[in-house]
Amino acid sequence: MAVTGFSHADSNMAFDDLKRLIHGKLVEKLDLSRVGDLEGDSLRREIRLVIEHLCDTENPLLNRSERERLIEEILDETFGFGPLELLLKDQDIADIMINGPKHVFVEKNGRIERSKVVFRDNQHLLQILDRIVSKVGRRVDETSPLVDARLPDGSRLNAVIPPLALDGPSLTIRKFGSNPLGLEDLLRFGAFTPEIAMLLEGAIKARINTIISGGTGSGKTTLLNTLSSFIQSDHRVITIEDAAELQLQQEHILRLETRPPNIEGRGAISATDLVKNALRMRPDRIIIGECRGGESLDMLQAMNTGHEGSLTTIHANSPRDAVSRLETMITMGGVELPLKALRQQFASAVDLIIQVNRLQGGPRKVTHVTEVLNMEQDTVIMQDIFLFIQDGIDADGRAYGHFEATGVRPAFMDRLEAAGIRLPGNLFANRVLQG
Repeated sequence: MAVTGFSHADSNMAFDDLKRLIHGKLVEKLDLSRVGDLEGDSLRREIRLVIEHLCDTENPLLNRSERERLIEEILDETFGFGPLELLLKDQDIADIMINGPKHVFVEKNGRIERSKVVFRDNQHLLQILDRIVSKVGRRVDETSPLVDARLPDGSRLNAVIPPLALDGPSLTIRKFGSNPLGLEDLLRFGAFTPEIAMLLEGAIKARINTIISGGTGSGKTTLLNTLSSFIQSDHRVITIEDAAELQLQQEHILRLETRPPNIEGRGAISATDLVKNALRMRPDRIIIGECRGGESLDMLQAMNTGHEGSLTTIHANSPRDAVSRLETMITMGGVELPLKALRQQFASAVDLIIQVNRLQGGPRKVTHVTEVLNMEQDTVIMQDIFLFIQDGIDADGRAYGHFEATGVRPAFMDRLEAAGIRLPGNLFANRVLQG
């Protein structure tokens, strides 16, 4: 590779290409399983000598600072998560999807594209996966071929290995940066408007029970993190998650995480167990990262028994669908309650549903801000306060549209005013909002 220095405009690209080349040759020369078994300066020195030799072979004209930077970065990748390190360090990548060792895809700026990064073979990919999950006390093997884990930076990993995954180990990583997106970032990206932000901020401060609904990759967790910044600093907040990924900014946070069964199939701690225990820990608010099963009923009961201002997310495509999803999950959890009773629980517990969707081409929008009112007969009555209306698809294949206020004033406004929150009188006037 004829690269004599990195002073040109494309210097970063040339450096990365050389680093990728040398790292690939290092992978071919070394048994990376030793990296997981051995630690200390001796192993690092041994690998450093190999990298130095490769640098001299591939580009002897590197200056001293460039050579040292290259060596250190490759060492970091070798002692970290191998080829994954290149993708994890790329701030433009939101998701990493690995379908076997040679098929790696990433989502960049809302679009999925194939990556040049590859793994040597299935065993190489399994070694990297084992290195990740062992750091968080999880395991993955033929007896336990499914695993959820988190990386040191908070990113969430899901993996499926053979025999369930037919084409080799499959990894999906949802990246979470060290600096979570804030309100200003979401406004700048056009996820919602200042008017919507004012209502959501007031709702959180006034302890309005809120569900964030949306599909996979729609931005539910990002929005939950953002809204949590409005929680008062003196509130005791307990979070419950399957794989911890929330990045709340408050000081008084107690984070709980479920535990899978051990190799004998015992010792599992479910979200339902944690919700029930959290109620004994004097919480002001309970936040469930995602309602997936029987804990949904416990969450609703907590909202109904003095834990106002609690938050959770749910996989659903619309506010109305969120009600049905909760009903289904509670029923599948083994709870035998009449459908009307379940809906009454929901209607009395939940005040607000925020629907987020990922539209064609990648933009993420708050498409509904919907108030839950009450029950009439067997139906949960809801009303939309703000909506996003899609107008079309632009030349780049990205959906575009506008936000509008429906003219409906929320019934919970008296609770905001009682909490000392004053919103502009015309905030809810029926009109198109400037996003």
